[in-house]
Amino acid sequence: MRKFLLGINYSISGFKLIFKPGIRIYVIIPLLINSFLFAGIILSGANTLNRFIDTYLSQWHWLEWLTWLLWPIFIIIALAIVFFLFSVIANFIGAPFNGFLSAAVERSITGSEKKSETKENYAEVIMLAFKMELQKFLYFIIRALPLLILFLLPIINIAAPFIWLFFTAWMLTIEYGDYPMGNHDISFKVQRERFRSNRQLAYGFGSGVMFLTMVPIINFFAMPVAVAGATRMFIESPELNS
Repeated sequence: MRKFLLGINYSISGFKLIFKPGIRIYVIIPLLINSFLFAGIILSGANTLNRFIDTYLSQWHWLEWLTWLLWPIFIIIALAIVFFLFSVIANFIGAPFNGFLSAAVERSITGSEKKSETKENYAEVIMLAFKMELQKFLYFIIRALPLLILFLLPIINIAAPFIWLFFTAWMLTIEYGDYPMGNHDISFKVQRERFRSNRQLAYGFGSGVMFLTMVPIINFFAMPVAVAGATRMFIESPELNS
């Protein structure tokens, strides 16, 4: 239980790190990209709805009352999209930055640099980041689909939500633990083996990140906080970095 609580503490410890000089640039850039992307999507949707209202509802004056209904529905849908998809899209957009973010956090904590961050490595690091994201996504899909079937099975479906929560916590640890471990050239297979050997720590960290992703506003910062927290966990846990 002590290590489970320690994992939770690591998951939120990133708040103290992500706005330090030399680190915050890797937080701000993907956050701005993500924000502009969602703003563009929402504005495009708003313009489409506005054209629909002008084109069709204006021809039938007796339907003008629908205008007062459509806009609130659109706002609710837009907020739901931002809430549920922001962190998902952020992982793919932020993937090329997260390796650099993790390296910057490690340098801030230890005072030493473990990974070269020269411009010559940018293209290689970005391609590797997308490759790892795809690998993690496939790992998730292969296991998630059979778990979803449990929700359809009588009696077993009672336990399905709890199994899904454990799986989600595990996947979040795998997702964010990869960045500091990948910076040290630890393969995806070895990463999973080390986390399996430290399940309480892994599930504690993943549970903390899962909570961050469910809190409005805070979930915008869940990704960089989780990367920073995972980096600190890796540095301070001999069982993960040895």
